Amino acid sequence: MENSDSIVTPWEVRGEVDYKELIEKFGVDPLTPEIVERLRKHAGGLHVLLRRGMFFSHRELNEWIDSYEKGVKVVLYTGRGPSGNTHLGHLIPWLFTKYLQDAFKCDLYFQITDDEKFLFNPELSTEQVAEYAKENILDIIAVGFDPERTKIFTNLTYSKPLYNMAVRVAKHVTFSTAKATFGFSESSNIGMIFFPAMQAAPCFIHQYLTSEDVHVLIPCAIDQEPYWRISRDVAPKLGYRKPAGVYSKFIPGLGSGGKMSASLPDTAIFLSDTKEEAARKVKNAFTGGQPTIREQKEKGGNPDVCVVYSYLYSLFDEDDKAVAETYASCKAGGLICGECKERLARKVAEFLEEHRARRERAKGSVEKFLLRE
Repeated sequence: MENSDSIVTPWEVRGEVDYKELIEKFGVDPLTPEIVERLRKHAGGLHVLLRRGMFFSHRELNEWIDSYEKGVKVVLYTGRGPSGNTHLGHLIPWLFTKYLQDAFKCDLYFQITDDEKFLFNPELSTEQVAEYAKENILDIIAVGFDPERTKIFTNLTYSKPLYNMAVRVAKHVTFSTAKATFGFSESSNIGMIFFPAMQAAPCFIHQYLTSEDVHVLIPCAIDQEPYWRISRDVAPKLGYRKPAGVYSKFIPGLGSGGKMSASLPDTAIFLSDTKEEAARKVKNAFTGGQPTIREQKEKGGNPDVCVVYSYLYSLFDEDDKAVAETYASCKAGGLICGECKERLARKVAEFLEEHRARRERAKGSVEKFLLRE
């Protein structure tokens, strides 16, 4: 999706994102209270990302739940493009995927698209991408996925099974379709043009490996949705069920607009940041506060545009009552921005410390998760 104010593609997200417009442009459906209730029933509770609307749209999620209830095996698929260190924004789909895996006790295929990052970024070598992939995998495992049900693979090291599936996909996708969907041009290298077939392959890899009838669900950020349109078009031609999808919003950067991005390191909180680095970034975050404490107390702030509040709301405070009180107190002028920043900095520091401990433990279990040829 591109307009004068924003760009949303699988490779670039820029500007203010209108999620209602994205639902219309991508042809997906809003996540309704009825579907959320179905998830709550099976999970025994709602993840904070559902309660706070971070996951907002889907494609045939109802049908995927129907399959589960009818006894059809359900499978999850998500991924990561290893072009740098992991930041909080990358965690949103992973945390929700873990929630789904725990609730539905299903296998997860986690794709590391090292080939994509090499093909689409002229500055990255295969060696650099491999190093990023190695580090990113530790962050993935640290989320807490079930080692018995989780299969992590990189495209360049698990290429034979993926390529066998990808060529089956590619045979049914014309260049005109790929060009219209992804904006390829005559200057695009031929690896870029073939890559969507590699991205689609894990939608069907379980079926290819086991010959089982399964229904796949893809939790991911909304910018990746164009890939699954191709996957769904091809699925019936391959004799498989169409994959379903559930899509998240973007966590904002700490600046005054746009999603969190590794290209703007001072507005992104990386999982490798020290608590001092994270606190410095939070201290400089954009808020909805008034220029002075006196004006804040007199006029109140605007939590609806405050990045600090959005982090507490979407990710770092699961207590609904506490979040509501923060919102009301900010609006009434009873809370100043420095207090919210200190609160968020403490929560981020605690999260990073816990994640680093899990990441260190993950170093001894990588082989349990990896799929190799």
